[in-house]
Amino acid sequence: MSIKEKYELAKKEYEKWGIDVDKALEDLKKVKISIHCWQGDDIAGFEVNQKELSGGIAATGNYPGKARNAEELRKDLDKALSLIPGKHKVNLHAIYAETDGKFVDRDEIKPEHFGNWVSWAKKNGLGLDFNPTIFSHEKADDGLTLSHPNKEIRDFWIRHCIASRKIGEYLGKELGQPCLTNLWIPDGYKDIPSDRLGPRQRLKDSLEQIFKEKIDKKYNLDSVESKVFGIGAESYTVGSSEFYMNFAAKNDVLCLMDTGHYHPTEVVSDKISAMLLFSDKIALHVSRPVRWDSDHTIILSDELKELAKEIVRNDALDKVIIGLDFFDASINRVAAWTMGTRNMIKALLNAMLLPNKKLKELQDEENYTDRLALMEEFKTYPMGAVWDYYCEINNVPVKESWLDEVKKYEKEELSKRK
Repeated sequence: MSIKEKYELAKKEYEKWGIDVDKALEDLKKVKISIHCWQGDDIAGFEVNQKELSGGIAATGNYPGKARNAEELRKDLDKALSLIPGKHKVNLHAIYAETDGKFVDRDEIKPEHFGNWVSWAKKNGLGLDFNPTIFSHEKADDGLTLSHPNKEIRDFWIRHCIASRKIGEYLGKELGQPCLTNLWIPDGYKDIPSDRLGPRQRLKDSLEQIFKEKIDKKYNLDSVESKVFGIGAESYTVGSSEFYMNFAAKNDVLCLMDTGHYHPTEVVSDKISAMLLFSDKIALHVSRPVRWDSDHTIILSDELKELAKEIVRNDALDKVIIGLDFFDASINRVAAWTMGTRNMIKALLNAMLLPNKKLKELQDEENYTDRLALMEEFKTYPMGAVWDYYCEINNVPVKESWLDEVKKYEKEELSKRK
């Protein structure tokens, strides 16, 4: 039986519940996932004076073939994108600037240092997102940046973030779609602080300076990202969830939630509906924490599916900006991108193929028996047949055949990198 024939059979099963599968695929094709470039080189970047990772960030593993320069990184992204259905975005950090071999410090980066990325994105019909890189730098070695008691250090990072917003505006103008410029810092203390308020007052003041100049949201969207703890900041994190939620609400910037940046019993899926009540848009970084914020490649887990359900059932596909944020150096990096992004899209498709209206009605009727039974039965509905068809009509490999493409690429390209 052909993929199309299996798809038609699956459609009939879903149509019994009033689910328009063809429309679901049309809607899915419009969703842009922001794929993080740093999976391809273990967050090393290409600065002239490249530093070791710092700021509570670690990429574990030593799988051969990581990108050594921007050209190799774009080539690897090309391969991954050829295996992922749909047209998406790529998320950059400031350390991926190309400066022609000249040292340019973070507070001096300019839009022209990302011209090659823009040309590549235009050629491939992609959007770009951006992040200031506020770690792995001599002015972040003690784990403090925008909340640092030293004004000179704070001012350096303020200038870097202002420059990053200008780059975000440039990317948005050039590519005709808004760039999300997201701000995350590692600031915190390893042991119990004697002053919790002071660092947060300094961070608030720094952020107000960074966001003082308004940029047209048609080109650039600003977001701030919290964290519960970090390596070297186990006892106190300046940019906590409560801090950034309040700052975002008061200062008209987006709140970005990373699925690994909360206590182990908290889940971001439960937060989405609450945030949407008070925000026009929210942003996500999707990763897979294993015991802590370990940024494993995302799998089609229960929580990933719940995350997607909350986006779909609340008609929020145009309100939630979905970005990925994992970095696994223990497996083939192109495979990690491919698996993770395909799983995010699969989770959205799964959510679109649920009788969400009926399930809501059952809940409102307090018919919890039928609700639970129906939710369980749909776990074995033929979503796989619909996914295979979606891949086929988007001219990307069906099922695990993408892995053969990755292995071929590894043999022909990655294995030759030393």
